[in-house]
Amino acid sequence: MSTSTTTGTRGETVPTEPSAMAAADHGQGDTVDVTALLERGRTMATPVLRAAVDRLAPPMDTVAAYHFGWIDAEGRPSDGDGGKAVRPALALLSAEAAGAAPEVGIPGAVAVELVHNFSLLHDDLMDGDEQRRHRDTVWKVHGPAQAILVGDALFALAGEVLLELDTVEAGRATRRLTAATRALIDGQAQDISYEHRERVTVEECLEMEGNKTGALLACAVSIGAVLGGADDKTADTLEKYGYHLGLAFQAVDDLLGIWGDPESTGKQTWSDLRQRKKSLPVVAALAAGGPASEELGQLLAADAKANDFENFSEAEFAHRAALIEEAGGREWTAQEARRQHTIALQAIESVEMPERVRAQLAALADFVVVRKR
Repeated sequence: MSTSTTTGTRGETVPTEPSAMAAADHGQGDTVDVTALLERGRTMATPVLRAAVDRLAPPMDTVAAYHFGWIDAEGRPSDGDGGKAVRPALALLSAEAAGAAPEVGIPGAVAVELVHNFSLLHDDLMDGDEQRRHRDTVWKVHGPAQAILVGDALFALAGEVLLELDTVEAGRATRRLTAATRALIDGQAQDISYEHRERVTVEECLEMEGNKTGALLACAVSIGAVLGGADDKTADTLEKYGYHLGLAFQAVDDLLGIWGDPESTGKQTWSDLRQRKKSLPVVAALAAGGPASEELGQLLAADAKANDFENFSEAEFAHRAALIEEAGGREWTAQEARRQHTIALQAIESVEMPERVRAQLAALADFVVVRKR
């Protein structure tokens, strides 16, 4: 299978795999409509998600509504960007993979989305991010205390949404969600600790990203199946697809975190470099050796000790990005996204499911690695 790349407005190169997106069908020769899949997940999960958020005590309910894009900073109804909705889409497909109706996966979709947004609220505060989805972040608008409290509340709600089903399957789903959440927190702790280290190995970076991103995507693509009565072997195999899809997703995020167009990503230029993140392109470039790698290592070591890092010019960040690319970090990360994408698709080959669902899972995998935000 051949691979290609697409070039964005700032020259960011995002890997593409011409598999399901170009040729997958429903059995009648129809191309999979990924936009429709994502919209279905959003449409079916949002009413239940809103009902869960409405349980929160004031002002947490309002703060959460702002975070989800339902209201603006003044409390007026808003049609803000609520994110890509990949996880809800996966949870509904997961139920269908087990032979159940997509509605069976809705509580799982909502629970995963609540945990995901719990992590975003806390991550934005810890990382000092002032923008998310083209708007000021919650801690910037409502203060750090509210960001922490609302994040905690969303995490608690996730367990409630599942356990209220009061079934054996709900208990199994909750255990998987809890394990995924613990891994996610482990990944965030690793990510923060790596910012203060001069060197991080590629293996350490992949482990961190597997925890931080892969674990919850793995849960999303198994939780609906569990709620639909799938056995652990089926759920575990679906989790493998989700885990490697998460690594592909994060590899693309890492590319966009350095070379992404702010108009598309909603973040500052060179955002990951500003935060001193040891993302895959950086780590791969440092491990590559050669003049560009050595200069990059020297600059990043000095950056770690700098007191005026936030005052660096655009040219200084651009130079670091150029060194990463020259050392091969950008291309290595693009290749890693393609490799993880392939492993994810191979994982679901052994799962018995409707071919329509298999094609849709493949198309979502393609979407994850072909995006600009």
